Amino acid sequence: MTTQPPRYLAFILRLRQARDNEEMLWRASLEDAHTSERRGFASLEMLFAFLREQTRTPTQSQAQAEKISQ
Repeated sequence: MTTQPPRYLAFILRLRQARDNEEMLWRASLEDAHTSERRGFASLEMLFAFLREQTRTPTQSQAQAEKISQ
């Protein structure tokens, strides 16, 4: 069995408040420190979902796929 080196993720996180009608919301963007690619998020929940996906292990991804196919 081969072992893979640990993954290393580095992002620059930017947060700002924005008004949506009368509600104040947080908007977020992440910039990949390695590639400079930027991603915008309309809510913190979307940001957290992205981070959960990025940090999911291959075992977790396979278990999720099997759960969906059942």
